[in-house]
Amino acid sequence: MSAATGSQEPETSAAQQGPAIGGPSGRLRVLHLGFEDPRMPGAGGGSVRTHEINKRLVADGHHVTVLTTGYPGAVERWQDGVQYVPLGFGQGRTKLSRLLGYVLRLPGEVRRRRSTCDLVVEDFFAPFSTMAAPLWTRKPTIAVVQWLHAKDKSRQYGLPFHLVERVGVRAHSRMVAVSCGTAEALQALNQRAHIDVIGNGLDPRALEVRPQLGRDVVYIGRLEMLCKGLDLLLQAWERAHQDVDGDLVIVGAGPDEELVRRMVRDSGLEESIRFTGWVDGADKFQLLSNARLAVIPSRHETFGLVAIEALATGTPTVAFDIPCLREVVPSGCGWLVEPFDAASLATEIVLRYNRPKELEDAGRTGREFATRFDWDALASQQTAAYRAAIPMLPAARWKFMPIMRKEGIHGSSRTP
Repeated sequence: MSAATGSQEPETSAAQQGPAIGGPSGRLRVLHLGFEDPRMPGAGGGSVRTHEINKRLVADGHHVTVLTTGYPGAVERWQDGVQYVPLGFGQGRTKLSRLLGYVLRLPGEVRRRRSTCDLVVEDFFAPFSTMAAPLWTRKPTIAVVQWLHAKDKSRQYGLPFHLVERVGVRAHSRMVAVSCGTAEALQALNQRAHIDVIGNGLDPRALEVRPQLGRDVVYIGRLEMLCKGLDLLLQAWERAHQDVDGDLVIVGAGPDEELVRRMVRDSGLEESIRFTGWVDGADKFQLLSNARLAVIPSRHETFGLVAIEALATGTPTVAFDIPCLREVVPSGCGWLVEPFDAASLATEIVLRYNRPKELEDAGRTGREFATRFDWDALASQQTAAYRAAIPMLPAARWKFMPIMRKEGIHGSSRTP
């Protein structure tokens, strides 16, 4: 299996087409309902996970096709051996048009392709999580759950998205959750489901940078106000910025970017906040390494990949004490504060910022912790979960890994 994540392989043309469907015995043909394309501007960490896992499946000889939303400039392509097929109507210039195009086109596209696949993988996505794929795919189906916040979208839009989510979760008999917190939420909705906890991995380039005690406080992520807690971050920064020598650097893009920028202007914080736009790859890790602290003000997370990336670069993290972040910001690597309390967040930022010895110690501990998140091991576990979801495959071809304990390390599995 290839361990390389530092550089992308050259794309192949449609004529080359990657691995042939229907290879040697034991090779899987996976149709992945991935929703978000990692190359779409503003795409989140979920699409990164999808690609990192899938390209390793392809390297092992499996065939993977990912169906995604359309967006301006989207074309069918092969990337690292993984086939990407955008679905939609028109250019997909708005979030609503991308969602509607995907939802309306998806069932027909799955029906057209199901004779050439062994397994359908459904990624959950906003705003209602799942389309209850097992009810209509007529193929063995497993869910990969990196998003489970339909209740919040219901409150935001006044629509019963959470009821759709509940029906969809109950339709699945097998699911992969990226954290114990997410697994517990899924189990509460569907006690009969079999759930594997398989976390996210780390791009090894994050460990290649040289840690340094910088000046700035950094936020990296989707610019989405409610879920990512950017309103709370700005409230905290308004209290904290006069006691911090550096700036708040906001890295990312997303649907609420203009709203966030307007809030910064209205609060008079323009001189202490910088927007960089989307930064990825080695540039992102260098930016994290140059920071003094990383802040994750999310109200909800299903994993918290940015936290792991920050720790890997030697930059400690301050975050709210919510279940999934609690798993990836352990004691000694960063600090957790009372959930959604902007004043407490501000106090913690100022306190830790001005204790350089504690920051250096936490940075060393964080780098050691981050080395545990290995994509190759996680891809192997996910392949085992996929095989377990296909009843006709010989049992000897896979080793099943049950849900790990809450205190376990991501990427390993233990019997509850």
